[in-house]
Amino acid sequence: MSVIIEVKNLTKIFGQKDNSVTALEGVNLTIKEGEFWVLVGSSGCGKTTLVNTIAGFERPTHGQVLLHGESVKGIDPRCGMIFQQYALFPWKTVVENVEFGLKMKRVKLSERRKITQKYIDLVGLQGFEKHYPVQLSGGMKQRVSIARSLANDPEIMLMDEPFAALDAMTRQVLQEELMRIYRESHKTILFITHSIDEALLLSTSIAVMTSRPGRIKDTLKNDLPWPRSAEVQLTDRYQELKNSIWHSVQEEVMRSIGL
Repeated sequence: MSVIIEVKNLTKIFGQKDNSVTALEGVNLTIKEGEFWVLVGSSGCGKTTLVNTIAGFERPTHGQVLLHGESVKGIDPRCGMIFQQYALFPWKTVVENVEFGLKMKRVKLSERRKITQKYIDLVGLQGFEKHYPVQLSGGMKQRVSIARSLANDPEIMLMDEPFAALDAMTRQVLQEELMRIYRESHKTILFITHSIDEALLLSTSIAVMTSRPGRIKDTLKNDLPWPRSAEVQLTDRYQELKNSIWHSVQEEVMRSIGL
């Protein structure tokens, strides 16, 4: 597998001098094609800052982010971003939201509608093409966001706690949907979560971050067998991996509150 993203000795400092905050310090991470990486760590450890820097929303203070060996200088269409809040256009229908990026690329109407329908079907929203966001549940809105990102055919999908605002049952359904989409689309994904269970269910690899300033404390390969469902949580290997990650994260939580 070829390397898509390389984060090299990345440091990000907000503010200046006495009012500065070091969000990230010396972060190194390599993401290969087809991998599903999940970042976990205590609140305020810099997970979102790291993803925003990879996406090009933030510039490194020191170090660099490379996309296919070239430094990321700004927002790159090869990276698709999915936020916790759905960021849909409320005045546009499901079809119009999903096809927006394609329209900006001046893809012909017939072709973009074909692509759009493909991804609406993939996320299970067929029959809702003409609905507006206000007519959709939270889970359905997030499906639209995922379909919109996939329709633009990014090489890497960056997902910042996309299911955090959803109820437990909807979250589980969308986790299983995302696993199916990942296996069908073969996309490379970097996903942020506070949930160790979610990390273990979704990932091929997991990175644990330290409390601020954020560094990569541990990385591990998730060798739980595919396909996965909630039942995998009952296995001995799942509990072994969860305990390992939990102790690593707990150390950082305790450190962040001075214990």
